[in-house]
Amino acid sequence: MLQKGTFHGTPSLQKSSMAAAAAAAALTELPMTRGDSASAFWMPFTSNRRFQQTPKLLNSAYGMHYTDTNGRTILDASAGLWCSNAGHGHSYIVESVVKAAKRLDYVPSFNYSHPTAFEFADKLVEQVSPPGSNLDHVFFTLCGSTAVDSALKMALAYWRAKGMPSKTRFIGREGGFHGVGFGGMSVGGMLNNRRAFSASLLPGTDHLPVTHSLEHQAFSKGQPNWGAHLADELENIIALHDASNIAAVIVEPVAGSIGVYVPPVGYLERLKKICTKHDI
Repeated sequence: MLQKGTFHGTPSLQKSSMAAAAAAAALTELPMTRGDSASAFWMPFTSNRRFQQTPKLLNSAYGMHYTDTNGRTILDASAGLWCSNAGHGHSYIVESVVKAAKRLDYVPSFNYSHPTAFEFADKLVEQVSPPGSNLDHVFFTLCGSTAVDSALKMALAYWRAKGMPSKTRFIGREGGFHGVGFGGMSVGGMLNNRRAFSASLLPGTDHLPVTHSLEHQAFSKGQPNWGAHLADELENIIALHDASNIAAVIVEPVAGSIGVYVPPVGYLERLKKICTKHDI
């Protein structure tokens, strides 16, 4: 457990973490303006003009809390953007990053690489691959957007290599978020993204219905019992286009951007069963 102002752990780790937090807190506030014009920083998914008028600036972080430029402590309830789950300023992580950067800050993996990449990939497979699974390779990318677009391209390349180049259609889900690349926006179901870039999205995409229903799932604890049948809509989409034209189905296990909706009991399993049945 992480508590305000401290990490549970060895005294040495606590001491170095507190020192890192104190150093971060000493940072001066960056100016929001540059002369008479607004700052050069263009923020994503943000009303920039409104932000410039009432900026919300975070100056440091430690444990499970941020500190803003006015010294106010704020609970980081979303763990950064769901990527700081171990807490901020943890001395072990900080020291490991510094050590790695000193030894080798960057090397491309085009035709040559470095030992740590192979070691990390093997450990990932050990941790995340279920027993009996063929999930035995790792392809590293820069972020979620590039991961999704890479996965879509891999699916197309796979079917072409298998002698089935007609399998090009993708099935996503309403409300889904798969990044801001054109591939991810195409299989995603975020209305604003699709409205703004509709003319440039991939043409061969369809979408399953969203699984959330306040009427049937209100006050559910954990995975809701209602909703597994929504996976059967995939059968209707397959009947419309034929499995010989469908490359892949992509959904978020937990729908994040539309409200952090966990899947109904049996929903993901039913999707997998349908995909296996139709060789998708």
